[in-house]
Amino acid sequence: MTTSSTTRKRMYALAVVPGDGIGPEVTDCALGVLDKAQELFGFSTERELIQAGAQHYLATGELFAGAIEESLRGKDAILFGSMGDPSVTPGILERGFILAMRQAFEQAVNLRPVRLYPGVKTPIADLSPERCDMVFVRENTEGAYVGRGSTVHAGTKNAVAVQESVNTRAGVERVIDYAFRLADSRRKKLTLCHKTNILVEAGKLWTETMADMAKRYPEVETDYVHVDAMCFHLPVSPERFDVVVTDNLFGDIITDLGAVIQGGMGVAASANLNLDGSAPSMFEAIHGSAPDIAGKGLANPAGAVLSLAMCLAHLGEIEAAHAVETAVVHVLGSMEGLAGPEMGGTTSEVGERITAALSGVAAGSMPLLAGRSIMEGMAASSSN
Repeated sequence: MTTSSTTRKRMYALAVVPGDGIGPEVTDCALGVLDKAQELFGFSTERELIQAGAQHYLATGELFAGAIEESLRGKDAILFGSMGDPSVTPGILERGFILAMRQAFEQAVNLRPVRLYPGVKTPIADLSPERCDMVFVRENTEGAYVGRGSTVHAGTKNAVAVQESVNTRAGVERVIDYAFRLADSRRKKLTLCHKTNILVEAGKLWTETMADMAKRYPEVETDYVHVDAMCFHLPVSPERFDVVVTDNLFGDIITDLGAVIQGGMGVAASANLNLDGSAPSMFEAIHGSAPDIAGKGLANPAGAVLSLAMCLAHLGEIEAAHAVETAVVHVLGSMEGLAGPEMGGTTSEVGERITAALSGVAAGSMPLLAGRSIMEGMAASSSN
């Protein structure tokens, strides 16, 4: 049975989907941190390991269907590692599992914080943490990711490919409403990012919905930025943004740019949120399966652990979520580099350092992360 983040039941049923490549490695680290968080903060979890991904598909032909869907649906949340492998044709796992799950479970919002933490290196010269603290609210079930399209005359010089993008008022409205609530709990500024001068009809739907929803939130300042302009403003003046709401495809692209600004893919977390508690939400680092470094201990587990923190916040364990986020920041700030040998330890060793730091945070020997945590904002926007 699923619950919303407004219900504190202190025992949670979690599905764990390690997946492919580096997924199992970073997921193990996150689960080690979760073990310690349970011990320190007095909640508990029942976990079911779900076998899914490339090898499972090759062995069984099974994607997101049947027993897997049933097992996942009965959980309070899903911790997801990664999915993808060169042995499986691109698109099969992405569409057959990840997109299928987002749509079946109505995971309407993909939430991606872009925050430069103290002590974390960024490729943007002179960028300070005070200037980079924003959240992207990406529509997660519609747009170009509905997966519909067709090709005629395939394999010939007359081939014609049509790929659909679907935007509904209901889908856009629920995402924009969530973004307004999140902005209202933060710095009260919401930016719509689209391409209204070219994608005129879809853009009109988004802008009209934004204008209508703004009447419900008079204290939230709104503005608009074209997606190509966002690619310029984001690295140059990230302080301009607080909460950004955007469509599925644009959000997928610009949040990867955001991840680089905040230090790299290995430190970027995300949540795929079901907004009404009718199905579980899913939490994952935004990096891929990185098969070229799988099993070598070179992956940074920080993104997976920060995704765990977002999961805890969603479940209502705000104190634990803030402590886990803080522990990650303490470790990241002490590292020479954020990937590979420059981390100063293997994937599992970095995970152990985060777990040890969590004990220090809980004991008060390490100060909590200053400022408003993204975890608090998540809880506030989900509880209204």
